[in-house]
Amino acid sequence: MASNLLKININTSQTLNPQIPFPSNHHHVSTFLHKQKQKQQCIRFSLSSSSTPPTTKEAAILQAKTCLSTSLEKPLNNAKLTNKLKRLKQPRFRLEIPVFDDSPQSLSQLALDIFKELPIKRKGSPVNILIVWPNDVYKESALKVFESLPNCPVDHADISSLSDSDTRSLSSADVAVFLALETSQLEAMEGVSERLYPRPVVLFNPRWGFEDESEFGEMSGFVGSFEVLYSFTGLEVKGVLSKRKGVIFKCVRDGVVSGEKWSVLVEEEEGELKVISTFKARPSIAEVENVLYNLMAMNSPVTKSVKFFKDLVSNVTGKK
Repeated sequence: MASNLLKININTSQTLNPQIPFPSNHHHVSTFLHKQKQKQQCIRFSLSSSSTPPTTKEAAILQAKTCLSTSLEKPLNNAKLTNKLKRLKQPRFRLEIPVFDDSPQSLSQLALDIFKELPIKRKGSPVNILIVWPNDVYKESALKVFESLPNCPVDHADISSLSDSDTRSLSSADVAVFLALETSQLEAMEGVSERLYPRPVVLFNPRWGFEDESEFGEMSGFVGSFEVLYSFTGLEVKGVLSKRKGVIFKCVRDGVVSGEKWSVLVEEEEGELKVISTFKARPSIAEVENVLYNLMAMNSPVTKSVKFFKDLVSNVTGKK
């Protein structure tokens, strides 16, 4: 079990340690949301993009639902997806939402919150969603939670049951969602994705850290083919003289994945989350450390004192 926040220690008198990895299961960051909810009435946001990080669990769910529904709308309404004369690119998306824990009950409730009444506009019949769980325990938990919505077009399966001979579950699905899968299940996941082609697939809260993906070998290309629609990772930044909270955030609201950047935000003294840097691709821990190191050094009282002294000497010299 990983901590709820990415904890980054910044020592303003030392150089960075680029070897510090992301903790595994880095989607467990809901402590940040819990604390933010207590003061959501007074927090203000200063952002350069149209998307702001959520301050409550409900806000995160709504943002994720918006990102997923708008991105799925085009492929689910695209008649060209059935054209077998030319192999088109399979739509592959990824969502990462904070949760308090990764128990079957918690993830089942999260799935219900996301996929009930998912506002996807499609001509004709409702969109049938297949949620693929890591094992039968998670699947059975989801079936119990979804009992409250008997007419919800969502089916459930554990990935080990989707053998080559089991075509019923896959044939009826318009989109498949792989939820909380392990790294050991990547090959099975790739096989299911191939059998679902050209229908969309979604990777939801994978049970590994982003930095781990460089060690996946032949599977790195497959995992990297999933375009991130929504991601929220909390940060705890510890310096010599202060401690700050922050966020790594991406939110694709309009379905145009290439048009949305990754943002690194840090909470200021008055509770305002301010964008301090943006990236075209997901930043590595070394890149985040570098940005935060410069910020902490710039805002350090010691650094400010030195700068003030240099400015004072420069002004006195200039007058002479």
